[in-house]
Amino acid sequence: MTVQQAPVALTAKELTSDQEVRWCPGCGDYAIIKAVRSALAEIGTPRDRTVFVSGIGCAARFPYYMATYGFHTIHGRAPAIATGLKLANPELDIWVVTGDGDCLSIGGNHTLHVLRRNVDVNVLLFNNAIYGLTKGQYSPTSRVGTKSPSTPMGSIDNPVSAVEFALGCGARFVARSVDTLQKHLPVVMKRAHAHKGASFVEIFQNCIVYNDGAFAHFTDREIAADTQVFVEHGKPLLFGKDNDKGIRLNTSTLKLEVVKVGENGVTVGDILVHDETNKVLATLLAQMQPPSFPVALGVLYAEEGLDYTTAVYAQVAAAKSKKKAVPMAELLRSGHTWRVGV
Repeated sequence: MTVQQAPVALTAKELTSDQEVRWCPGCGDYAIIKAVRSALAEIGTPRDRTVFVSGIGCAARFPYYMATYGFHTIHGRAPAIATGLKLANPELDIWVVTGDGDCLSIGGNHTLHVLRRNVDVNVLLFNNAIYGLTKGQYSPTSRVGTKSPSTPMGSIDNPVSAVEFALGCGARFVARSVDTLQKHLPVVMKRAHAHKGASFVEIFQNCIVYNDGAFAHFTDREIAADTQVFVEHGKPLLFGKDNDKGIRLNTSTLKLEVVKVGENGVTVGDILVHDETNKVLATLLAQMQPPSFPVALGVLYAEEGLDYTTAVYAQVAAAKSKKKAVPMAELLRSGHTWRVGV
């Protein structure tokens, strides 16, 4: 069982390693690591109890730049390594850092299982909708029409929605943010950390070299107010420069629609109130895309449940209580034995 420990005073500088950061200038990863350090400084978990586990890709350099423990593992397998770490030492705070290719392509199977098992780790998906480290091939989240070295005529693949995938896997905490939202992103990370069980945070991140502006249609500052809606439990889903647009549930079609307060008799009372415990609503919000809808950012879904580590340790304790411990030599000689000879 996890032993609770009082937070310690930390600064972002104390969480910064002495390693040279080797991301491309202008990469969104710089903004993400700044937000992570800010969040961890406020969370206050001792550095020797914090672990970052990564797979392969640009995002996978992350553990080198944090003054904590870290594992740079193999392509797509970071969730499996993180599961083993958490079972071996439940007192660790474990963060999985992964990219859209690492997490949803070769690692899709492992991501599924860490989420459905509800292992108490925090998964941070850096989604730049491209393979950056291997020079710009299209990824599972690349939009239709993406031109790349592997799709010179434009991708014809339908992209994966990361948060819809997570919800379908049975994740009990699913959230979204953007690399440049430096006030919003640390808050989401702190919520993810506070959740007991697997948390999944998709972070839209710009790759300035191979996929620059992939999310500009909803992240550009000039249009962000009308293309983003920040979801908050118990509050109406309002957005827009004047905060006069909202999301309403059409009860006839059971579909969401954008309405404007003050037009056609629409009032704030008609606007849908976010309920982060409602998985159906979370799925509907996850599906919203411009130009018809704003992108939903924040905690889409959060519901507590028995976490995997607690369940495993309880099962082991129950087994031990029913049968006394047996010396290894006696165990090896128990039951059927065979003698091998020539």
